[in-house]
Order: sequence, then structure tokens, then C-alpha cells
Amino acid sequence: MATEASLEYVESYLSEDDHLAAARRRAEEVSVSPIGPAGGAALQFLASVLGAKAVAEVGTGTGVSGLWLLRGMASDGVLTSVDLEAENQRHAREVFTEAGIAPQRFRLIAGSALDVMPRLTDAAYDLVFLDGDKVEYGEYLQQALRLVRPGGVIAFDNALWHDRVADPTQRDPQTAAIRELLQQVANDERLRPVLLPVGDGLLAAQLIG
Repeated sequence: MATEASLEYVESYLSEDDHLAAARRRAEEVSVSPIGPAGGAALQFLASVLGAKAVAEVGTGTGVSGLWLLRGMASDGVLTSVDLEAENQRHAREVFTEAGIAPQRFRLIAGSALDVMPRLTDAAYDLVFLDGDKVEYGEYLQQALRLVRPGGVIAFDNALWHDRVADPTQRDPQTAAIRELLQQVANDERLRPVLLPVGDGLLAAQLIG
């Protein structure tokens, strides 16, 4: 089993550039917790392996995960990102622009994920990344199953939720919802899942085509 030192090494294995560092600073200023560097690298890897041209994201934040995703996607790929806070998305737009991402490559939608996701197109996305309200994760999964194409991937951040998921004494609503999600994904014969111990945990599942 990996030690704490090894996990820290994994997080620092790939350094982030100035644009990602700026996005993290903005996240700290507005009290947003973005995906960690290792999780971001995993998202970039998935987007690249999939040759992703269309990615949907819940939880824009200040653009940390979005920038990782965009850098892994096809050069003409489009990221559709949803966040409840329009102010966060203003920061994300600035981060993407400063990083040289063309404006036609991202679409930022301010609103509740469960209001916006039903309006997105069925089977139109190569990758769906979810990092919103943990209590809503089960509902996000049902929407994502409709949105992702066969062979595409659904991914959830915070799948270990600050080490609380593995502790049976922790029964708060967020932890319980994530445990239920993990069980749903593991039991769904349509999905081929993997739980990665990077950052706060990244759950990824391929929709079997």
C-alpha cells in the first residue's frame, strides 16, 4: 500500500504552470476547493486517450479542472461547464483566456447542475466530469449516463471525501451519498469502473459500448 509520502509524491509528480497556479490562487480567494494536481493530470490523460471533442463538467470553480481538461482534449474540442456561481465562472473565463484557450472552445453555463444537465444533448459527450454538490452525486450519475456516449467516461472528484468514505463511523449526508454512488457504479453492469487514490479520490467509469 502507498504511504502518505508516496501519495504526496504522486501529487507533486507533475508541476503546474503559471496559469494553473493563478487559477488555484483565485480558487483560494473565493473559497473554492479545486481538483488536485494529480487528479487534474488524470483528467487530462483521460481526455487525451478518449480523443475528447466534447466534455461536460459540473463545478467550473475558477477553471483549474477545466484547464486540465481542455489541454487534454482535441484541438477543436469544446468544454461545457456548469456552476451555480457566475462569479466563479468569470474567474475561469479569465484563466482560460490568459492561457490562450480560444473562446469558442468553452461554454460556461451559470445555474444549478440538475436544472442544466437535463437540457444537454443525449450521448453527445466523450467525458463527463462531476465535482458539484456531493449530496446530488447519485442524481448526477443518472444524468451523466444519458449524456456520455458509449465508450465514454464518467468521472467524479472527491470520491474518498477527506478519508471519510473509508471510515464507517462517518455518516454525514455527503459521505453517505458518495458511498451510495460508489456502490451504484460498482453494481451497474453498463459501467467499467476504477477508483483512483489521487488527491481526494477520483472515481472513473467507462460506459460499455
